[in-house]
Amino acid sequence: MAHGTVDEFERQRGRLFGLAYRMLGSATDAEDIVQDAFLRWQQVEPGSVGKPDAWLVKVTTNLCLNLLGSARYRREHYIGPWLPEPVLTNDGVLDPPATAEQRDTVSLGFLLLAERLTPAERAVFVLREAFGYSHGEVAAVLELSDSNCRQLHHRARNRLAGTGQRPGAGDTRGHRELVERFLDAAQGGDLAALEQMLAEDAISVADGGGAQGVARRPIRGAAKVARYLASITGRFGTGLTVSIHEVNGVPAGIARFSATPIGVFVPEIADGRLTDIRIIANPDKIRFAASQLEGLSHSEGLSGS
Repeated sequence: MAHGTVDEFERQRGRLFGLAYRMLGSATDAEDIVQDAFLRWQQVEPGSVGKPDAWLVKVTTNLCLNLLGSARYRREHYIGPWLPEPVLTNDGVLDPPATAEQRDTVSLGFLLLAERLTPAERAVFVLREAFGYSHGEVAAVLELSDSNCRQLHHRARNRLAGTGQRPGAGDTRGHRELVERFLDAAQGGDLAALEQMLAEDAISVADGGGAQGVARRPIRGAAKVARYLASITGRFGTGLTVSIHEVNGVPAGIARFSATPIGVFVPEIADGRLTDIRIIANPDKIRFAASQLEGLSHSEGLSGS
C-alpha cells in the first residue's frame, strides 16, 4: 500500500476515534472500530477514493452502528450500573471541541443520556452536533434522505431535552479547586466538609462490573454519599493517592493504590456543589485511561530529565 494512503489515515485517526467513542461510550471498542476501519482502508486501491475523510467517516459510523446492537445486549446482563469508559481529554484525544455544545458530547452525562437514543438517532446527533456536519452530509454518510435525517435529529434533541439535564463545562478552574477540596476531605474522612460540598439531593453511581466493595445501587442524599465516599477512600489507608486530571472534559480524580490505577471519580457540579458523582472502578473500563496516564507520566519524566 502506498505510504501516502497510510499518512491520510493517520491524519484522520483522532477524528475517527472521537466519532467512535461518542457513538459507543467505550474507548476499547472505539479503538477496535478504528483498527477495523484501517484494515478496510488498506484494501482500497490508492487514489481511488475522491474524499478519503468522508469515506472513512462513513465506514467508521457503519461499523459503530453494527456494534451497537451487541453492545446493548451485553449491558442488559451487566452487573450493577453501567457507565461509559473514562478518557483523559486534555490532550485532544477526542478531537479538540470548539463550542460548549461540542464539549458536552464528550461528557459522561451526555454519553449516558445518549443511551436513550436509537443507534440511528445517536449517529445523526453525534455527526451533526459534535462534528458540525450538515443534514445533507449526514444523509450521505447514513445513506438516508435529508428529510429523514432531519426527523432523526429532531427526535434525538427532543429525547435529550426531555431529560431535563444538560451537562456543561462551566467554571473549569473553580470546579478543579472544588474537586481537589472534596477529594482531600474524602481521604481525611471529614464528613462535615463533604456534606457541605454536596448538593442535598446528590447521587453517587459506581460502575465496578461486579467488583467487591463497589456499591451496585446508586447512593442518594448528601449525608449517605459523604459516608460512602469516606468509607471507600478510608479502606485503602495511606496507600491511596488521588491526582486531578481532565476526564471527559471536566476536572476529575484518578485514584491509585500502590501506583496502580483503581478508579476514576468524575463529578458534575452545579451552583458550586457536587450533584452527580460517577465512579468507574471496573478494571477493564479504566485500562484506557490508565494507559493515557502512564504515557503522560512518561512524557513528564522525559521533559523533566
